[in-house]
Amino acid sequence: MSDSERHWVVDRIEGEVAVLVADDDQERLDVPLDVLPCGVREGTVLKVPGSKGHPLWGSAMLDEELRLKRLRRAETILDELKDRDPGGDIVL
Repeated sequence: MSDSERHWVVDRIEGEVAVLVADDDQERLDVPLDVLPCGVREGTVLKVPGSKGHPLWGSAMLDEELRLKRLRRAETILDELKDRDPGGDIVL
């Protein structure tokens, strides 16, 4: 990925707008669905080129490989957490 490209994740879809979160989690934007690539849904990872710090949504591409990599990593973390759970009720 070049310096002018960023990854964005579709956090949720509200009507005709996708709420996107930048990879660094420092920025959130509402972007109309009609300017994003077909197939965008919650959890989609987008590789978005930019110009002078502004995302070029019309040139965004789905990054399915990165989405699957992140999903596998999250599943691994959940499995590790489950393995540490002794089970049973919590006594306070």
